[in-house]
Amino acid sequence: MNPLRWSFRTLMLVGGVACFALIGFAIYSQLQWGLQPCPLCIFQRIAFAALGLVLLVAGAHAPRGQGGRRVYGLLGLAAAAVGIGVAGRHVWLQMHPPGFVSCGAPFAFMRQTMDTPTLIQKVLTGSGDCGTIDWTFLGLSMPAWSLLWFVLLGAVAVYAAWRPQRGRN
Repeated sequence: MNPLRWSFRTLMLVGGVACFALIGFAIYSQLQWGLQPCPLCIFQRIAFAALGLVLLVAGAHAPRGQGGRRVYGLLGLAAAAVGIGVAGRHVWLQMHPPGFVSCGAPFAFMRQTMDTPTLIQKVLTGSGDCGTIDWTFLGLSMPAWSLLWFVLLGAVAVYAAWRPQRGRN
């Protein structure tokens, strides 16, 4: 069965399930392997959750009109773009570690002591631990895999939304 021929509904539902499976893997690696997430990892999980939610809602709704599908495609692309930005920054930090000992205070502490704009700025300027590579698969770190998945899932959302409609949902 060719995935490029899957219906809008199937593509979106499979993409949504993939997002939550990736979050599940991240939590598994944290709890079972002791890989503690840095603030950028937390933001990637949030981006996967947002993307997964958009894709699941799109798949469940499966609007018949091209306009509704394109709205979901753009929402999926926007969520994926945020994830691409965060994961891309994380990969860049891993390739150019600034040499600090850690990314800073734990995320929960920063959330309690900083306003939202300051927190986002602090997290996105991550350092140290964010540059540490403590897991690889096929030569790629976890943030690099996240980056690839965000690109792939964003492309799936756009493809499903913009391809010509056929008789199926």
